[in-house]
Amino acid sequence: MTLDSASRLAEIRNGIAEACKVARRKAEDVTLIAVTKGRSADQIEPLLKAGQRDFGESRVQEARAKWHALRLRYPDVLLHMIGQLQSNKADEAVALFDVIHSLDRPSLLAALVKAGEKAGRFPPVYVQVNIGAEDQKGGVAVAELGPFLDEVCASPLPLAGLMCIPPDEQQPDPYFALLAELARRHDVTGLSMGMSSDYKVAVSLGATAVRVGSALFEA
Repeated sequence: MTLDSASRLAEIRNGIAEACKVARRKAEDVTLIAVTKGRSADQIEPLLKAGQRDFGESRVQEARAKWHALRLRYPDVLLHMIGQLQSNKADEAVALFDVIHSLDRPSLLAALVKAGEKAGRFPPVYVQVNIGAEDQKGGVAVAELGPFLDEVCASPLPLAGLMCIPPDEQQPDPYFALLAELARRHDVTGLSMGMSSDYKVAVSLGATAVRVGSALFEA
């Protein structure tokens, strides 16, 4: 039997709860972010009706077009920016998103601070770490993380935590463990890590936010 997205949502919530139980954690300490990039409003609506309120998008323009009407009907939605963010989109991102997961460079930090001052709001930010030292991925190098976190903490943007995307086709466990260790080292509590294929592993290693997309929409 093919499950609908609301049923898959329930399965994923159960999976998070089970992983938390094994890790002796509370399920309510993990936020499930439903990744809806590339999904239509009609595809998103069943998740909203099922009570899901945290959603992740990767592109400012797509999110703005899609979520304007949805948020009028569901004003308690929290939108998370999970994709790479260009500095010239900072004004729109600050106006639209409630949390930004991909802060990865000083120029973007400056742009977000400037945008926040203009808008009168400062969304919490996760600092993205290039956990696998991959040239093609964004993120702060591990060796440069400390100084950059100092810059963020000196800004008016609340630091939500650290975020990472492990290298493709490799076991994610050591990368999640490294991010958790970096968080402990720098006295950071939030860990945005884990996606459809590995969210249970991420939860077992301390994730406080998991970003799940394909598992919600595909059989």
